[in-house]
Amino acid sequence: MIAITRYRVPGAEADGFAARMSAVLTALSASPGFRTGRLARTVDEPVLWALVTEWDGAGFYRRALGVPAVRMEFIPLAAYAVDEPGAYEVVTTA
Repeated sequence: MIAITRYRVPGAEADGFAARMSAVLTALSASPGFRTGRLARTVDEPVLWALVTEWDGAGFYRRALGVPAVRMEFIPLAAYAVDEPGAYEVVTTA
């Protein structure tokens, strides 16, 4: 499954956000079931970002979010998050 969380980050805070989100990815990567993750930024509207991670299943993702080391890094960034569903089941690949 993939998890996509989108963020709206003011331009003046972009560098700090990217550094802090790198710490989140490092913490998540130590979790069982983690496959890969990346942080992306739109080219057309630079205030929009997306954290995209891939997992062996939704349970692994949800358990990873509960790990104290992950929560300490991730929760402060929630203020930037766009409120929308973020867990997706992969239906097809190429």
